[in-house]
Amino acid sequence: MPLFEITADSIQPVTRTTFIQAQMHERRDLQRVLRENVSVVAPDTMVIAEEFGDWEDSRRRIDLLGVDRDANLVVIELKRTEDGGHMELQAIRYAAMISAMTFDKAAEVYDRYLKQLGQDDVQARSDLLDFLGWTEAETDAFGSDVRIVLASAEFGPELTTSVLWLADRGIDIRCVRLQPYALGDKMLVDVQQIIPLPEAADYQVRIREKSRKEREARVGGADHSRYELTIGDRHYGSGPKRRIILQVFLHLARNGEVPEHIAGHCGPRANRALIGVDGDVGQEEFVRLATMARAGRFDPIRYFCADDELLHREGRTYAFLNQWGGEDWLAAMNGLRSAFPHHRIDFVKSE
Repeated sequence: MPLFEITADSIQPVTRTTFIQAQMHERRDLQRVLRENVSVVAPDTMVIAEEFGDWEDSRRRIDLLGVDRDANLVVIELKRTEDGGHMELQAIRYAAMISAMTFDKAAEVYDRYLKQLGQDDVQARSDLLDFLGWTEAETDAFGSDVRIVLASAEFGPELTTSVLWLADRGIDIRCVRLQPYALGDKMLVDVQQIIPLPEAADYQVRIREKSRKEREARVGGADHSRYELTIGDRHYGSGPKRRIILQVFLHLARNGEVPEHIAGHCGPRANRALIGVDGDVGQEEFVRLATMARAGRFDPIRYFCADDELLHREGRTYAFLNQWGGEDWLAAMNGLRSAFPHHRIDFVKSE
């Protein structure tokens, strides 16, 4: 789809060009401008390294390495070519190489990157914690996944077929097309995410989550333990862990506690335990607003978003995380019980 310029008397197509014709280089030009505004291709992401290659084969380097607000590592590969080359193969290799990176290592890498940029006055560790919304490093929550972003002028059929196959198998990989246009002495860039299509992204996330749960069920890895919950003089009966913690959250919020304060005591998942939007809204509008606020990366499957699950408080609407398992659930429940002792929260495993 071409771009058009509207003048006082006409509407004229803008001339399509290429990065090569414009004499733009990958590293010196394209990579440099994107590192300063990486949200163009990867919203809610902070760059922590450029040309990262902390491994034995130093010839292999990640164009841009980032961290997103969910504490996932993000591999960003750039190409100015018209077909993307074999960038998906490179990116997969890089993602595997950094998959074990810890928070401490990421802070060290970021510190080195800041010094390369001449920003010696920035405290890398504190800056990274602030970006993630953490007061201290949450080791278990960092780097639980690696996302891949491929940004190129165009993508050939072999590459797109590979990316679709990988995405279908649960790899968070996306293609962002950067189409340059010449307008006088200016260059415009049309930026579009083409895989997955934004309107299909939520559907694909749902399919991946369904497949993941089915795999877990087949191998018997799911924990179906039920707990008895009592808060004060009220007994809530027996329920699965995710329902129990939702009831605790709703009880506290409906009895005077600040929602953000409650979420802050939910252990390793505190930073993503709560999503809030302005307005007293229902499920459909909440999902729309939350998706806009998170630049398209809000996954309603991971939150209690039904109308009877949403919390309405002082002109805002909140959804609580529903992804609770293993030690994280126990840490959150113990954290809430300790933080709000006057509510007398008690829970025991059902017989």
